[in-house]
Amino acid sequence: MIRVLVVDDEPLARRGVRVCLRRAHDVEIVGEADSGETALERIAALRPDLLFLDVQMPGMDGFGMLSKLDPAELPLVIFLTAYDAYALEAFRVHALDYLMKPIDDDRFDEALRIARHRLHEQRAGEQVDKLLRLLHAGASPGGAWLTRFEARQGGRTLWIPVDEVDWIEASGDYVILHCGPRMHMLHARMDGIEQRLDPARFARIHRSAIVALERVRRFALLPTRDALLTLADGTELRVSRRFRHRLRLDSMG
Repeated sequence: MIRVLVVDDEPLARRGVRVCLRRAHDVEIVGEADSGETALERIAALRPDLLFLDVQMPGMDGFGMLSKLDPAELPLVIFLTAYDAYALEAFRVHALDYLMKPIDDDRFDEALRIARHRLHEQRAGEQVDKLLRLLHAGASPGGAWLTRFEARQGGRTLWIPVDEVDWIEASGDYVILHCGPRMHMLHARMDGIEQRLDPARFARIHRSAIVALERVRRFALLPTRDALLTLADGTELRVSRRFRHRLRLDSMG
């Protein structure tokens, strides 16, 4: 089943979406919201798969509401609006579709078909990833190392090869993969990531940083007995004394 939340400040618009959704056999309307603020509460409580979201609402509009959500937890989004001026912005935030009011039945069904297909792909990817995690959990410490990361972005699943990663930064319950000019956020802890990476290719240099060794171009020892690494793209990262031995720098100062 596709769990749907309908967000629109106009009762008649919400009713129109409900009527359209009744034609689908695999949809459950888990709730409605008449404002961006209420929608945030409903999303946290109901965990919908798909939002039908009005662009223009009093107070917090649809784009403002989406900006408050964790990208890793973002449902799929189909925008609803009486204006076409927001189409570019809608697709910039990875919306699945952009429906004009009054809603055309054929366009609505097509948007729902796209959402259905995307969710099928997403759930299949999650099942594969779950199996891979089980296989990794049973692997011995010198067995198969992690070869790619899974990241969620705008309802999509992205696979990032470890070869593309320059360094990894801790951010609370998340890690940020730095891949050249691009960054990807994952819901993971640094210790767990470190254990799954090949220590011949990656080294923990700080409690909040892991570096790809092949990206390191030079280092400098600091008066504090820490060290400073410079990567190929010019990024500078501090190496704490606690982790210096992992780079074999102790013999150099």
